[in-house]
Amino acid sequence: MNTQPLSAAQVTQFHRDGYLICRRHFDQEEMDLLLKTARADHNMISHNIPVKDAAGRQSKLSLWNHPGDDLYGMFSRCRRIVDACEQLLGGEVYHYHSKMMIKEPKIGGAWEWHQDYGYWYQNGCLLPDMMSALIAVDRATKENGCLQLLKSSHRMGRIEHGRFGEQTGADPERVREARKRFELVYFEAEPGDVLFFHSNVLHCSAPNTSSNPRWSLICCYNTRENDPYKESHHPGYTPLVKVDDSMIKKTGLKGSSADQTSWLNPVDDKTTGASKEAVGAKP
Repeated sequence: MNTQPLSAAQVTQFHRDGYLICRRHFDQEEMDLLLKTARADHNMISHNIPVKDAAGRQSKLSLWNHPGDDLYGMFSRCRRIVDACEQLLGGEVYHYHSKMMIKEPKIGGAWEWHQDYGYWYQNGCLLPDMMSALIAVDRATKENGCLQLLKSSHRMGRIEHGRFGEQTGADPERVREARKRFELVYFEAEPGDVLFFHSNVLHCSAPNTSSNPRWSLICCYNTRENDPYKESHHPGYTPLVKVDDSMIKKTGLKGSSADQTSWLNPVDDKTTGASKEAVGAKP
């Protein structure tokens, strides 16, 4: 059963612009539960991957492939997110990976302009039929380094990517020209706002120069038909068991921690590739 959480107009907008913003997609109680759980989750923090930008500022991310029955899993498996992604991509999706992006006050670094498909392509995904749902955990502003994207830039197709310092970014010449033609959009958000965006949309973020943190939970999905042709550090098609939206509060109120989440360890040889991929992954 697909609950069809989005309207036909919203689906049309996504395909035209390459992204869709859903304000107050999650309510205050749901976000308070997520924020409380994440801030107190020492296991997640201990598995974070630190990444420096060109100026030496450092952001962190914690990454996992398979969603469990904890609170993070409820967000990435809930129909409000998964059914929306299936509407936007036009078919069954599975969980490709999720990550908690952490930009601490004053020291949180920038992320270079990039496309997600710029590196997911290297994982054996033949098509760009992939997307992300960014859930604002903290308030996101220009001052604390909110996501920036170029409207309709997904129409450019995949751009060549290369290494720039510790990050992976898109061809600077292409980015420079794209910025002249496509509208720059800032995703300033309140907790609970969600940005759905296509894997070929160019996006970046500035450093956090404010006194406020910016945490974001980003859930990434691939279509069943786009099952990678080779193994990588992210999974091939794995059936996703959806949960009702009500499970977020039920799980959160039980005081669920992330003990069931299998974090990708940046110092483990098996997941070194994931670390390299992840540092170019998200703003």
